[in-house]
Amino acid sequence: MKEKAISIIFTIIGLVAVLFVLLITVYLIIAGIPAIGEIGFINFMFGKVWRSTGSNPEFGILSFILTSIWGTCGALVIGLPLGFFSSVYLAKMAPKRVRDLFVVVIGVISGIPSVVYGLVGMLILVPLIRNIFSLSDGASLFAAIIVLAIMILPTVIKVSLTSLEAVPKEYEEASLALGANETETYFRISVPAAKSGILTGVVLGIGRAIGEAMAVMMVAGNVANMPSLFQSVRFLTTAVAIEMSYSSGLQRQALFSIALVLFVFIMLINAILMALREEKDK
Repeated sequence: MKEKAISIIFTIIGLVAVLFVLLITVYLIIAGIPAIGEIGFINFMFGKVWRSTGSNPEFGILSFILTSIWGTCGALVIGLPLGFFSSVYLAKMAPKRVRDLFVVVIGVISGIPSVVYGLVGMLILVPLIRNIFSLSDGASLFAAIIVLAIMILPTVIKVSLTSLEAVPKEYEEASLALGANETETYFRISVPAAKSGILTGVVLGIGRAIGEAMAVMMVAGNVANMPSLFQSVRFLTTAVAIEMSYSSGLQRQALFSIALVLFVFIMLINAILMALREEKDK
């Protein structure tokens, strides 16, 4: 009876979670589609000018889309290799004391609010970039990429570390018995065996990078420019966060449309990566 009750409770909780996702999806579609229809799909998605409060308002979000893509890709290029190799080192090569110390540190870092990352970036990273590259303002796409790369590191390391430690020791012992050295064993046996969990860490890292708003808003400059590495830019998330408090009418509807585009992007990325993971598992 207890097992049946627990099973029913877990089923209900799972259904409620799925229901919430469906409700969010339906709400975003209902709130976001009208503005796209009024503005025009081409003008909205591929327009280069965002002037939502002008006398002749324009609602083109191409700069936001490209900035989010470049910012996320840049963060992954920096963060994923660091996170992956760090997890391999901690799981297979590091002494136990070092491993335990870094696990605690990573756990603490993963709990830091995003506004703290943004504050540190604004006070330290932005002036540093301005001085090093002789810029008028260090708030830029480059600063946002660095902050996002640091923010996704704990997620990638924790999930990958757990997956690598779950690989049966017999796999590695068999490889060593056949003459492979430890490095070959770790990267040719352990990593492929843990690829499903590592890819999950990548998915979570991408989700955090593309969905971050507060930290990015504090270091990116928030000007609706086309993406350039050392120029102030605005992401999809920050576009919604900055203007929602004073928006109204078509402007407010356009912000919901941006949220819908962001939601679709995240769902597509997750679907593609999950499909790749299942294909590799086969």
